[in-house]
Amino acid sequence: MSSFKYNNVYIKDYETIAGPKEKAGNLEFKNTINDYYYEEENIEDAEIKMQEFCLDKVMKRNKKKIDVVTGGDLLNQIAITSYNLVNKELPFLGLYNACATFNESLIVLANHIESNLIKNGIAITSSHNLNAERQYRFPIEYGSQKKCYTTFTTTGGAAALLSNEKSNIKIEASTIGNVVDYGIKDAAHMGAVMAPSASNTLHKHLTELNRSIDYYDIIVTGDLGSLGGEIFLKLIKEEHDYVPREYFDAASILYDDPETFQGGSGPVVLPLVLFNKIIKENRYKKILLLATGSLHNTLMVNLKKTIPAITHAISIEVIK
Repeated sequence: MSSFKYNNVYIKDYETIAGPKEKAGNLEFKNTINDYYYEEENIEDAEIKMQEFCLDKVMKRNKKKIDVVTGGDLLNQIAITSYNLVNKELPFLGLYNACATFNESLIVLANHIESNLIKNGIAITSSHNLNAERQYRFPIEYGSQKKCYTTFTTTGGAAALLSNEKSNIKIEASTIGNVVDYGIKDAAHMGAVMAPSASNTLHKHLTELNRSIDYYDIIVTGDLGSLGGEIFLKLIKEEHDYVPREYFDAASILYDDPETFQGGSGPVVLPLVLFNKIIKENRYKKILLLATGSLHNTLMVNLKKTIPAITHAISIEVIK
């Protein structure tokens, strides 16, 4: 059994920041940066600064003892998150599940809070287009031709305070995903790589918690992109006869720009859309978030290995 129900886990506060491409996209953000360097000398320090901004804002608004910080990013050895936590005297659990990292961080905190091991924790993540493109694809200076089914790494940061104190956003349940590999070797085709894992986790979540697909007002994946979202819907219909009441992929709605191809990617995609669209619109009571991650690196891709993926589920109930 890898699904859990919670009685006393709430999102007490959150903060996000978005990059220049995101600022020009479909959503409205309170905090944005105007260029990829964020007044820093290099892009690594810019990403650290974005993540630190979100963490500091949440901590300043909430004068609570933070028992643990969980989170990670896309840079090798989750370097961005580690440097963010330097000398802050905050207990830290560094996590990595690629673009599923934020949900993984929430699950770790939720399980600790529900078991009364801690009272308050913060989940943090970030991604930066120039950092991730350089590491997983090619530096933009290389000028490589993009494939039509690729995605565009999203720039931004996010932090969420989880607590046993009640708020209007309750984390009601979660499911830890399995690693799924459908034999795809194309590192540009992330939607196709991750869609089977999203289908797998959705089925496990509904089965283990004895729920129908109609339990949720909306199901949101992130970050499959437009094509990956279509593959996901096809898979869940063919494999499980699931038809959600409402569905969209978070990565597919961030931009309105052909240069982003299938949409966004990165662990920050889902929290950006959750906190700046889904929660803000106040339309949904029961929300299922399926965070998808591709578990590859350049070495394994160069060895022509197939690409595994994972998806973690978070069930949110908005208390109106």
